[in-house]
Amino acid sequence: MGRLKRPPALAVGDRIRFAGQVRGVLEVTAQAVVLEDTGEPHCVVALVELFQAEDFEVLFQPERMPLPASSLLETLPAETIRQAMWWEGHILEVLHGLPPDAAPGTEPRPEYGPGVSLTAREKAKAAELTRAGHQVTASTVARLRRRYLHDGVVGLADLRSARKMPQFGSVDPAVVDAMRQAIKEGVDASTRTGSYLIWRTREILRQSPGGDAVGWPSRPTLYRLLAKLTAGTHATGSAVTRRSKAHGANAPFGELTVSAPGEVMQMDSTPLDVLVRLDNGVVGKVELTGMIDVATRTLSAAVLRPSTKSVDASVLLARTVTPELMRPGWVDALKMSRSVLPHRRLLTLDERLEHAAAKPVIVPEMIVYDHGKVFVSRNFRSSCRFLEIDCQPTHKGSPFEKGHIEKMLGSVATMFAQFLPGYTGRNTDRRGRHLERENLWSLPELQDLLDEWIVDQFTDRGSSCSGSDLR
Repeated sequence: MGRLKRPPALAVGDRIRFAGQVRGVLEVTAQAVVLEDTGEPHCVVALVELFQAEDFEVLFQPERMPLPASSLLETLPAETIRQAMWWEGHILEVLHGLPPDAAPGTEPRPEYGPGVSLTAREKAKAAELTRAGHQVTASTVARLRRRYLHDGVVGLADLRSARKMPQFGSVDPAVVDAMRQAIKEGVDASTRTGSYLIWRTREILRQSPGGDAVGWPSRPTLYRLLAKLTAGTHATGSAVTRRSKAHGANAPFGELTVSAPGEVMQMDSTPLDVLVRLDNGVVGKVELTGMIDVATRTLSAAVLRPSTKSVDASVLLARTVTPELMRPGWVDALKMSRSVLPHRRLLTLDERLEHAAAKPVIVPEMIVYDHGKVFVSRNFRSSCRFLEIDCQPTHKGSPFEKGHIEKMLGSVATMFAQFLPGYTGRNTDRRGRHLERENLWSLPELQDLLDEWIVDQFTDRGSSCSGSDLR
């Protein structure tokens, strides 16, 4: 039994010997082939008959250029592509005798005509380009011809512009991984210098298997590597900003579309920049917990406590959904009947509004808050479930996701707290001296004054309680 062999492959343009004649292949189908014929325009021969013929032989197959890597070509500059296409025209003339833009019927030039060897053509092309002002040698033309036959147009392009240097140069990847771990360890720690991070990188590398065999870069190289890895992380800067960037949301974020009061409300707590005389006579600071309606920008309620607890958040929620009653000493201008709110129509719904202050009652549908222990407590969540309110915590370290209440609580310091005795400023750099000697307010008095100020500032009326009246 004879040895099996793969049948020959035919394609348009091949020259074969069949039936005593040299014929060109005009068309190839699944069962037959169309060949040139001396007596007729063409003849059709079955593939089985052709391959079984005794004199069948493939004499010539045209050389096919590989398809260019279009994805790589697209990454190259336009000038590089133009230069490669220019070279392709000259290389094709060396290979086939005619440039690709030659008109039909054009005869090759004598130095590229039939019978001229490939080496002679390469020398002729080098001399031609040198006379045109391009310093090219025959070896350069031969090298580009071989690259063109192997890689197509890409082989003629200058790929130096597409080469990518390693991101961290010659630094060992183990050193890069160890430094990344050292930077990650410092996210929640106190801020340290770059020299500490480099020392910590060395310690991590020594503790890893095979770490002693890793090449240790020079000091300038380590600082350049540290600058690349810590760019935008505040690794040696503000600890607050560093934690915010590290624990923030990775996914894109945007503003919620709010069209009605109560649809989205935000809650937060912050220390109030005022000294208060507590019930036991001790002077201290208090915390302010507030809630704002995103649609109307109304500060619906605010509670002052020496230390905010989960029950205080529930109290704030209760004050938001109930009318604010007038207090003794409040001016009549703060009554709901004196505001732009539809007092008479609302009075038919709730009789308590007859003595209510001019602050709207907003029932939340969804509350956005951070991960403070007060808001994630069981008491607060139970209150929200009882009132059928959806809870939406923000991502950790992402205060911008509840920016309305953050800005509002900051406004309380500039519009309210700074007019009070015992104002401390937002940090020790802005704090005065002997503040405890001033005529400080008690906590109930300050709460009552804050409620009056909220009604006055966040309703559409003329102002009746300015900052200068707080003293």
